[in-house]
Amino acid sequence: MALKDNNILKYKKRALILSYFTVGYNVLEGLFSIIAGVLANSIALKGFGLDSFIESLSGSVMIWRFRKYGRLSREIEERIEKRAAKLVAISFFILAVYIMYESIRKLYLKEIPAPSLIGLVVVILSIIVMPVLFYFKYRTGVLIKSKSLIADSKETLACVLLSIAVLFGIGLNYLYGFWQADPIAGIFIAGYLVKEGFSTLKE
Repeated sequence: MALKDNNILKYKKRALILSYFTVGYNVLEGLFSIIAGVLANSIALKGFGLDSFIESLSGSVMIWRFRKYGRLSREIEERIEKRAAKLVAISFFILAVYIMYESIRKLYLKEIPAPSLIGLVVVILSIIVMPVLFYFKYRTGVLIKSKSLIADSKETLACVLLSIAVLFGIGLNYLYGFWQADPIAGIFIAGYLVKEGFSTLKE
């Protein structure tokens, strides 16, 4: 579907707003998660908080990407688009390595995630907010044909999966003592991130 110039500009502005929101939300989410993790001595929540800061890296790349939209030639914009997509792919790999390391370490050392009311609220809020953010970022990326924004939206989706894994792990540990659910889910998520990273580089 072809967009008129004024519509393209509108969606580019939306992409920038969504990117600012992504960074702001993830920074706050990271702070609250780490505080909750320290108070509850929960490795899962501390890891979730650090993941939020890594997630903000991708959003920062998108801010850099879209602030210059409309001021540069098409050739330069395409060059920036490719560079931004590459940086997003790198952030996929960084996030995957971190999650894989933390998951394996938790399994090996048997670090059981502890339940935390504040942490549960943060994770549940993420499960509510992030799917909406993913939809708007993905839809906007498709409309303006931005591979980097589409890739960034998939990283937001991965954050949703990680949030579910953390909630799932804490819940199973609390109800049934099955603490291994959280790190096992993390390993699958890390695999998903690696796949998406390579897919973004190929595109």
